[in-house]
Amino acid sequence: MIKLQDNVDKFKNIKVLVIGDLMIDEFIYGKVERISPEAPVPVIDVTSITYTPGGAGNVVNNIYALGGKIYPVGVIGDDGTGKRLLADFKSKGIEIDGVIIDSERPTTLKSRIIAHSQQVVRVDREQRKNIDEWVCKQMLSFCRMVINEINSIVISDYGKGVINPRLLEEIIPLGKKYNIPIVVDPKESHFLSYKGVTIITPNLQEAENLTHTKITDEESLIMVGNEILSKLESQGTLITRGEDGMTLFEQNNEITHIPTIAKEVYDVTGAGDTVVSVMALALGAKIEMKTAARLANLAAGIVVEKVGTATLSREELKERIQKMAK
Repeated sequence: MIKLQDNVDKFKNIKVLVIGDLMIDEFIYGKVERISPEAPVPVIDVTSITYTPGGAGNVVNNIYALGGKIYPVGVIGDDGTGKRLLADFKSKGIEIDGVIIDSERPTTLKSRIIAHSQQVVRVDREQRKNIDEWVCKQMLSFCRMVINEINSIVISDYGKGVINPRLLEEIIPLGKKYNIPIVVDPKESHFLSYKGVTIITPNLQEAENLTHTKITDEESLIMVGNEILSKLESQGTLITRGEDGMTLFEQNNEITHIPTIAKEVYDVTGAGDTVVSVMALALGAKIEMKTAARLANLAAGIVVEKVGTATLSREELKERIQKMAK
C-alpha cells in the first residue's frame, strides 16, 4: 500500500491531452411541496443551481484536481454555456487553444433537476452530428503542435460528434508514433475505430454491446474481455463492473479481478471519467498497468461516495490508501 501512495505522487505535472465531448453539467436543486394544476407533475421550487464541466470536461477537472497538466481538445458553441466552460478552464490556468468555437453548434448542456436528493428529470441540449471537417483539422493541428510535450492521451467519447472515425484514424497513429499511452472511454458505435489504443475502459453494458454477448458469469466476462483485447489489439481492457469492482485483461492472458472499495454509493455520475483520468496519469508516469488499474479503482470508489459530478485530490487518494493499509 505504501508503494501505491508513492505512485500517486508521480501524478503531479504529468501532461495529458484530453480529446472528446466537452459539456457543462447543470444541477438545479429544489424542493417539492405541490403538484402542478396544469398537469400531474411536481412543481420544483428552486433553491440553488450549480455548474460543473461535464463529459470530457469532467476528465479535465479530474486530472487537474490530481495535479496533472491538461491540454483539452474539443468544440464548444459561441454561447453562454461555452463561455462558462472556458471561464472555468481559464480560472485554473488550463490551456484552451485546443478548444474550437463553432457558432453552428451549441455547447452541450445537461441539466439535472434534483428535489429531496432525488433526480426528477434530466434535460439535454446538444447536437450529436459529427463535427465539420474544418473543426477536425483545427483540433488535429493543435494535437500535432503539442504532441512532443504530452505524456498520455485520453479519448473521452460521449457520442456527441467530436470523436469520429476520421479523427481516430489520425490521433491513434500519432500517439503510437510518439510512444504515448492512449486511454479510451468508449462509445459502442466507434468500437473498431479504437484499434491500436493502449487501453479501453468500458462498463459492463458497453462491453456487452461491443461484443454482442451477455455477461452472466465469470466465463462470459472472460470471453468478452479477451474478445475486446483481441479485436482492438490493445495492451489492456479494463471492464468496470459497478459494485463488483473491475477486471483488467492484459496480453498473454493475464486477468486481474479488482474488488470495489466504495463504502456507500451515492452517485455514479462521472465515475468513468475518474477511471480514465487516473489511468492516463498513471500510464503517463510509466506506472505498470495493474497498479494503474488498482489506483483507478480506489479513485472511483471515492467519487461515487460524493453527490454530483465529483473529483478527488491526490491527498484524498493517498488517505484512502493509508486507511486500506490499516
